[in-house]
Amino acid sequence: KNPPSLPGRRPCRFAGPPPALPPGSGRACLEMNLNSFISSPPKKTVRFGGTLTDILLKHEKGETTDFELLKHQLSDPDIKDAQIINWLHEFRVSVAYLTKEREQLVSILLKLPWLRRSREVVEEYLGFLGNLVSAQTVHLRPCLRMIVSHFHPPRITIREGDVDISDSDDDDENLPENFNTCHRALQTVARYVPSTPQFLMPILVENFPFINKSERTLECYVHNLLRVTVYLPTLRLQILELIIEKLLKLDVSFSPQQDIEDAEETAHNSDSEEKSTEEGLFDMEDEERKGNKVVSSSSERMAHPLAERLDILMTILFSYIKDICHVDGKLDINNTKDLYRDLVSVFDKLILPTHASCHVQYFMFYICSFKLGLAEAFLDHLWKKLRDPNNPSVIRQTAGSYIGSFLARAKFIPVVTVKACLDLLVNWMHKYIDNQDTGANAYCDVALHGPFYSTCQTVFYTFIFRHKQLLDGNLRKGLSYLQSLNFERIVMCQLNPLKICIPSIVNLFAAITRKYQLVFCYTIIERNNRQFIPVVRSGAGGDLVQTCTNPLDSFFPFDPYMLKRSKKTIDPFYQFWEELSAEDLENLKKPIKKGTSEDEDDDFLKGETPQNDGVVGIAPNSYESNTRSPVSSIGSPPECFVPYPQ
Repeated sequence: KNPPSLPGRRPCRFAGPPPALPPGSGRACLEMNLNSFISSPPKKTVRFGGTLTDILLKHEKGETTDFELLKHQLSDPDIKDAQIINWLHEFRVSVAYLTKEREQLVSILLKLPWLRRSREVVEEYLGFLGNLVSAQTVHLRPCLRMIVSHFHPPRITIREGDVDISDSDDDDENLPENFNTCHRALQTVARYVPSTPQFLMPILVENFPFINKSERTLECYVHNLLRVTVYLPTLRLQILELIIEKLLKLDVSFSPQQDIEDAEETAHNSDSEEKSTEEGLFDMEDEERKGNKVVSSSSERMAHPLAERLDILMTILFSYIKDICHVDGKLDINNTKDLYRDLVSVFDKLILPTHASCHVQYFMFYICSFKLGLAEAFLDHLWKKLRDPNNPSVIRQTAGSYIGSFLARAKFIPVVTVKACLDLLVNWMHKYIDNQDTGANAYCDVALHGPFYSTCQTVFYTFIFRHKQLLDGNLRKGLSYLQSLNFERIVMCQLNPLKICIPSIVNLFAAITRKYQLVFCYTIIERNNRQFIPVVRSGAGGDLVQTCTNPLDSFFPFDPYMLKRSKKTIDPFYQFWEELSAEDLENLKKPIKKGTSEDEDDDFLKGETPQNDGVVGIAPNSYESNTRSPVSSIGSPPECFVPYPQ
């Protein structure tokens, strides 16, 4: 059977000479063109020994010449669109012959440069993929690997000497269109083979780029993974786990508080030197000045290379969460609940067991900001983790840290929710004290009572951040509520939580509770300090004294977010703090003197209470601020020293 003729294919020769053209008819030019065409060599053909079926049948009989020519032509980098279309058309008809024995030939077909071809080539190739996987599922994995390999920019190598200075074609203008086509191809395969998701997931894991790849490569791959979850929803949980696991490894691979600040300071100093030089050369009159410095807009780019990668990927994750939860600009509660369940599952599996991650956990902070019910559900989830004795102690302690940090930092959590959480936590603490007071373990020991101390620190931390809001409105009622929590019993119990909690928290808690005459902590603090025995170790420079300022090894997971791009998503929902002024410090040293009437109390306390969304004081942090002072701890300054009352 003769194959259908294609444009550019050599026509059949005439049986005899062409008929003579009548003179004067104006056809002389046509005759010349016709003769020229007949005598010209044919265009590059796609035929080697017959149809594709003939070639494959000959190959089965051991005749390999035409088969090798076929492979050679398909591997030709200069192969034309028309040739690709012709071959693909025949391969679609002959997929029954593309068995596992023809794996090498299929591999060559999957390497065809089809993405950067004409629309006709793309459509023909998509049709070929559909026919291939439906007739020969043995080739499903290679097809999926081929599609996923296009989820990031094509690799190019620019070498200068022995150094590679690029690993991806970041300037390819066709990338968005290519990605769209890849997702069409994946949807086509999934439509023909329902089991595609279970074969696809391992391939997505294998192809995840290393963190030292270009930022563009990581950005494109994560973006495309998240797009897959839209049309293959059964893979969403696994894909979210994969992405967040990679982000988490990136987040804990450097010490954000110190490393980021050091990198930013170095970059800032470098920029300042350059600007200083430029100012000497070009002292322009029209430059905007502030004092003696030129004001310039700060770059959104992070100076620390790993922080820059994490910033880009967190921005993509936040955008994905927003797009899934909002339809036509309105919150879709069903979509949001479904995504929340998946994210909580990832949180439990990856985030909660990981110590001192600084940014990745903010995906829970962000989704909870959409609706108060989600925030309350998250708090309830953490509370169940904390109180469950079957959970490992470290998980219970971390859950406590998340509760305290979330209550302190989330603007969208109202005071009524804060009170409800404090009631649960404090009641549990009192019951714990009841159970321990008569037992043999009623002494200060982190190993025995870790969850209790973590809960105490959570309550103290929340109180420091929220005490003014708890006293807002009806001040007498607020004081009555705080007195009902009975902090004095907690502080005075034999378990001695003030000895275990971070000093910055203990210091401020003592100052604030003394001011409002809730409990006097300084006697216990002084006794703890006298009993504290420092650890001495030998070093190269002599004996050094080590102090354990964080025996719980606790941290505040929602300490200030430091990544420049993605923090714009978090900042509107985040409670920042400022350092206490000298006047504030002086006021903390002065206890409230109860008046003779309710009016006097109200008049005094009115001056003490800021607005709910205002700045409410100092934020203690978990970065051992008493041993070092960060360059610029934005939103969570180092510990201030509140002197003991005389």
